[in-house]
Amino acid sequence: MKKIIMLVFAAGTLFSCTTQSEQNEKVAAENVANYGHVWDVVINEGRSNILDTAYAENVVLHTVPEIKGKAAAKAYYENYITGFSDREFIVKESFASGNKLVKYWQFKGKHTGNFFGIPATGKSVDVIGCTIATIIGGKITEEQDFFDNLEFFKQLGLKAP
Repeated sequence: MKKIIMLVFAAGTLFSCTTQSEQNEKVAAENVANYGHVWDVVINEGRSNILDTAYAENVVLHTVPEIKGKAAAKAYYENYITGFSDREFIVKESFASGNKLVKYWQFKGKHTGNFFGIPATGKSVDVIGCTIATIIGGKITEEQDFFDNLEFFKQLGLKAP
């Protein structure tokens, strides 16, 4: 009898681990698909209104200076929409584990408008980078982008700040 109880307990423990693992994989796959869609709409289509539902109210963008809150984060990315025409945002690779996501990307565009106070230079840019994001309950709660800012400024014909 003791062996049967131990066997049932072990099977239940193993089953619950598999279920949790499967659930994490499902959440990760959903996050990759949804996150890719959000940035396709924002950058490629130029429709930042999707961020009203994609971002958590207290989202944090780890930039300098740090951006806090949905409205400020949305305004931050609107600079890319107004600053660049012929925008192309390509997600080269994404992967996730649970609520963490990493996206390897390429951004191309022509600087034809005001970009964070920088008047249009007419120059084209082509940069690669990666983003680490946290997504909880289907909402983006944190993002941190990594790319070569010096190369970005050089392509715009500007000196680094």
